[in-house]
Amino acid sequence: MNSWMSNYMQDAVSPIMEQLIMFHDHGMMIVMMITMMVSYMITSIMMNKLMSRLLLESQSLEIIWTMMPAVTLIFIALPSLRILYLIEEAMNPLLTIKVIGHQWFWSYEYSDFGNLEFDSYMKNSELSKNEFRLLDVDNRMKIPFNLMTRILASSSDVIHSWTIPSVGIKIDASPGRINQGMMIMNRPGLYYGQCSEICGSNHSFMPIVLESINLKSFMDWTKK
Repeated sequence: MNSWMSNYMQDAVSPIMEQLIMFHDHGMMIVMMITMMVSYMITSIMMNKLMSRLLLESQSLEIIWTMMPAVTLIFIALPSLRILYLIEEAMNPLLTIKVIGHQWFWSYEYSDFGNLEFDSYMKNSELSKNEFRLLDVDNRMKIPFNLMTRILASSSDVIHSWTIPSVGIKIDASPGRINQGMMIMNRPGLYYGQCSEICGSNHSFMPIVLESINLKSFMDWTKK
């Protein structure tokens, strides 16, 4: 999870989030280059008292400053489209979990394991020293790492959004509709998220806690 007063993204725990962070750095590099170039040109024009007719009425200059933004947009659009296709790619999942949003808690259904389902509420009291206020829940969602997992999100009342930033996943949970998302975890750990859709007065009190464990521990947990 993110540390206090951090101005950067959370550590990536999935390949998709790694790609998103790389694209963020790529875009910021282009923005910084444009900012530096425009700042230099403005400063140069303000400090220079000379004027050139060839500079003011140059066809070549107009072609250059028309083509450069187009080329820059191409450099931004190509990796962006690649990541969008990666996010929407439907792979062969080995585990399917249905997530249902309620006002204001989450329900999880592991359809591959019979009647394994539970509700997840935010903890209001009795927090231990290693738990986070307004972020921890009574029943954590558990998945094995290095296993392709499909998330099916829906809602029983209003529109919710199942989001975990460090995984790079955000799925809208709409009533009467099932949306799909794919994810695979790189390593074990606890990862926190929250509903990212304004769903009512207690919108900020329906957190998500995802626990990534090894396959053996996951199978033991499903049997219990």
